Order: sequence, then C-alpha cells, then structure tokens
Amino acid sequence: MSGLSRHSVLPGFGLSLGYTLVYLSLIVLLPLAAVFAKTMSLSFVEFWAIVTEPRVLASYRLSFGTSLLAALINTVFGLLLAWALVRYSFPGKKLVDALVDLPFALPTAVAGIALTALYAPNGWLGQFIQGDLGIKVAFTPLGILVALVFIGLPFVVRTVQPILEDLDSEFEEAAASLGASRWQTIRYVVLPVLLPALLTGFALAFARAVGEYGSVIFIAGNIPMVSEITPLMIITKLEQYNYAGATAIAVVMLLLSFLMLLLVNGLQAWTARRTGRNR
Repeated sequence: MSGLSRHSVLPGFGLSLGYTLVYLSLIVLLPLAAVFAKTMSLSFVEFWAIVTEPRVLASYRLSFGTSLLAALINTVFGLLLAWALVRYSFPGKKLVDALVDLPFALPTAVAGIALTALYAPNGWLGQFIQGDLGIKVAFTPLGILVALVFIGLPFVVRTVQPILEDLDSEFEEAAASLGASRWQTIRYVVLPVLLPALLTGFALAFARAVGEYGSVIFIAGNIPMVSEITPLMIITKLEQYNYAGATAIAVVMLLLSFLMLLLVNGLQAWTARRTGRNR
C-alpha cells in the first residue's frame, strides 16, 4: 500500500505540523535567535564585564531569589486554596474562585500601582504595617516579593485544581478505613498524585515571576543594589541604546530560567516514573 493511501490518525497531519513549526519559528525561535545573535557581537571579555557588573549581579540575586521564594509560597498556599475550593462549600465560594483569576485579567501596571497604594508608608495597609509593626513593605525587596506572590498564585491554583477535582475521595476513605491518620493519607495518597501538578504550577509561577516587570516596577523603588530587578537593568540598557548589553543580560536570564525549568521537568519525569503515572 502506498504512503498516500495510508490512513492517518490525524487528517492533514503534514500540513498541521508544517504550520506549527513555521508559527513556532516566527513567534519563539527567531526572537530568541536574534537575542543570541546580537549578543554575539560582543567579545567574551565584553560580555563577561557586562553580565558581572555589581549592579547586574545584585539584580540577579534579587530577581531569582524573590521569584524562587514567591513560587514556593504560592505552591503551599495555592494548594491550600485549591483544596478549599474543591473539597468545601462556603458562602462566597464562587466569588473567591473568580478572584483567583484576577491577576490574569488585571494589567500588570494597574496591579503595581494598586499594590503600591496599599503598602506605601501612607497606604491603607502600609501605614499600619510600618507604623505598628515597623515593617516596611513598599520600595523594598519585601514589596517585590508581595507583587510576585500576587501575580503567581493563579498558576498554582489552576494547575492543581483540576487534579483535585478528578481525585476520588474514596481513596482517602479507604486509607482511613485501613487505619491511616489524616497526615498519612495526605502524605501517601494525596501528595503523590498532586506532586506533578504542584511542580508544574511552581515552574509556571517561577517563570512568570522572573520576567515580571509591570507589577514590580512601581512597588520596588528601584534603589541601586537594593531593589533593582533584572528586567529593569535590561530596560536601562535599552534606554542607553546599549542593545548588545541588554541582550547579554537577557541571555543570562534566559539560560538560568531554562536550567531551572529543565530541573523542574526532570523532577516531574522522575515523579511520574516513581508513582507509575504518565505525565
């Protein structure tokens, strides 16, 4: 039987694959290639001098450190929120469920202005937090962390929520009937099922936080060596018409983010093999 007469599971697969590859190349691969190509105009000494400037190194520590911490916080509290939305009924549940998506719909600049208005020293919450507790939120790394937690929470909730909805409570009841405590049921029955989804939500929240600019720029204060994020350093280079310097910093961010996501995907694959579930 000739190749033309073979029945394909996906009709038009060749055309669909070609369109997908062209679209992926135009939208993703070409811009990334342009970033690397522009960086190649620098010698290694010039590249190293740019990406290891003290202010740039400080921005790496701040951006990746706060992004990692925000993703971890969102993983814990996103799981708790998803659990409450799936397993319990309470007044205002639909409203809470809708509010989870607010960071998706809200423009990032609006989110940054709103958070700054709340946590500034004279803001609705900031005046009590700083006045009574002595904790300054706005214009500090803590303010950046608050903004990153705000924009990253929906990724974890919306990733874990469908898995929880498909998880039959009969498994938990069976574990309890066999004498397992509540903690043992969660540890040995629930968490192994949720772990791949939690890792995915963590990776999405981290990736979003690393490149976040609009919601952070207002509340950060942009103090050199203290609250300057790496995306701001890229914008600063662009404003100085130093395009090669901007792309050099972008390449470092891209490589570090890729390594982090590769690690998370490796953990997901290891978890899937260990639990006997396909990803």
